[in-house]
Amino acid sequence: MATDRILRGDRVVLRAAEEADAPALLEILREPAVAAWWGSNELSEVLQELHVSMTIEVGGEVAGLLLVHEETEPDYPSVALDIALATRFQGQGIGPEALRLVIRDHVERGHHRFTIDPTVSNEHAVRAYAAVGFKPVGILRQSERDPDGGWRDAVLMDLLAGELT
Repeated sequence: MATDRILRGDRVVLRAAEEADAPALLEILREPAVAAWWGSNELSEVLQELHVSMTIEVGGEVAGLLLVHEETEPDYPSVALDIALATRFQGQGIGPEALRLVIRDHVERGHHRFTIDPTVSNEHAVRAYAAVGFKPVGILRQSERDPDGGWRDAVLMDLLAGELT
């Protein structure tokens, strides 16, 4: 589970995603500017990921989705993150605020390493993650399908707890 706590920032509230959130989250994932990076999604896929999903709220409105994959193996503790924001919430610092909230929460619970892997050509996301403190580690070659069915590369970025900005 991503976290069972409600995390509150200046503008953002993060909470465990619920089944009732799934239609709104699917609508966000289907927005053209989001689907360009997330591909096509179905309600069943959103429902299947709820156990590792947090709903991002802004002003009481569902604004996005934060996937939190926590590795609890004692010798390899880490948290892999992925985030999608509704188009109208992009470019306002909402994503970085949500990432900082969830990272701080997991640092308090003993984690020290976080990863995220945006598509190389998603320069906006790469800049947003760098602003949080993520650093590029390398290229994940042909790691995801593009909307046309071909392959595209992702940039693996990581952040250690002391690097959070």
